[in-house]
Amino acid sequence: MPLLRHFLLLFSLFSLAAGKILFSEFRSDGRPIIPIDEFGFTRRGQLELNVTHLSLSPTPDAQTLSNVGFLLCTRDAWMHVLQQIEDGEINCVLRSESVNKVFIFDQLQSPAASEFNHFYAESNSDQYTLVFANCLQQLKVTMKVRSAMYNLEDGRANRRDYLSAGKTILPRVYFLLSLVYFVLVGIWIHVLYKKRATVFRIHFFMLTVVILKALNLLCEAEDKYYIKRTGSAHGWAVLFYIFSFLKGITLFTLLVLIGTGWSFLKPYLQDREKKVLMIVIPLQVVANIAQVVIDETEPFAQDWVTWKQVFLLVDVICCCAVLFPIVWSIKNLREAARTDGKAAVNLMKLTLFRHYYIVVIFYIYFTRVVVYALETITSYRYLWTSVLAGEVATLVFYVFTGYKFKPEAHNPYFVIDDEEEEAAVVQLKLEDEF
Repeated sequence: MPLLRHFLLLFSLFSLAAGKILFSEFRSDGRPIIPIDEFGFTRRGQLELNVTHLSLSPTPDAQTLSNVGFLLCTRDAWMHVLQQIEDGEINCVLRSESVNKVFIFDQLQSPAASEFNHFYAESNSDQYTLVFANCLQQLKVTMKVRSAMYNLEDGRANRRDYLSAGKTILPRVYFLLSLVYFVLVGIWIHVLYKKRATVFRIHFFMLTVVILKALNLLCEAEDKYYIKRTGSAHGWAVLFYIFSFLKGITLFTLLVLIGTGWSFLKPYLQDREKKVLMIVIPLQVVANIAQVVIDETEPFAQDWVTWKQVFLLVDVICCCAVLFPIVWSIKNLREAARTDGKAAVNLMKLTLFRHYYIVVIFYIYFTRVVVYALETITSYRYLWTSVLAGEVATLVFYVFTGYKFKPEAHNPYFVIDDEEEEAAVVQLKLEDEF
């Protein structure tokens, strides 16, 4: 029973399965429940199952093989199965009428059979998980499994679509977003050229981040397109991981540098700010390694959940770390406003960093919490909306950052009269009293 509960936890962890052709290998595996893959079927869903090098130890009696096999089930169906087991109605998930039995081992030609191929058509559209069930406590299973789940498109000579029903539109979404970022690259280059007299090094770093984001989205679009059509990424996944790795490191580095005011407020980094970078960059390396393992390892693998937890933990640490330099800059600007006689200028800078601090927090909260909530509550047919929401939030954050920190003469702190200076001093005093 605890293992069944563990399977229910896995349901919530791998909600966005790739949907590509999956190759799995089991060696002397005695687990009663093994989730293999998840897929959103339309009314023309198909499953191809190819099992080779099959070995059952010890060799079971033929009449007991009805307790071993593959099945498809939805989340609602699994909740019902758990209730049936708790109520004592069944003692094996394969006995439940709530699951769709794909292939039961009593269909083997003999208990010693070493391979079989099976085709299964699913006409009820829903989000299904392919599961291997073994209700024989002493039985160990060794086998290699090739599973291919896809939908047949209407009106296109039964063309296969290997992406889940809720993600089939993603190649187009990623491609259009990459075009938007390439347009932003062109606009930013124009701004840098037009205002080249006031360009700092941080502005070229911002250009690099946007270029890497555009290339990352383009590679992801190609990756998803080839999976959609062939069930395999055909090498595009490698380019996607490379640009994703570079984009992740440069983005968090940029957030730290902007938060410290490097280049446009001061030409150097303090020791504590360098330490933040020394923490964030290695953690981003670990986060990207974890992301590759998560994407390329089957959800049933023993280390998959561990790497998922590592990724979430590292991501949270990085998000928190980038906030410290912004807080330090706000504190330094408040102290400078009291001592250097430039209250109005420092107040404007202080307001800018406060706004940026709020926007960074909102960006982190939206892309880490709200997007995950959307994945959880959205129908499987509209899973692409959570991806789009996260990408649109990222786009807005990039545009906001570029607009607020664009190269500008004295940006925009020159032409301050005495009245504005006095008003700024009064406001700072009120804030101190508050």
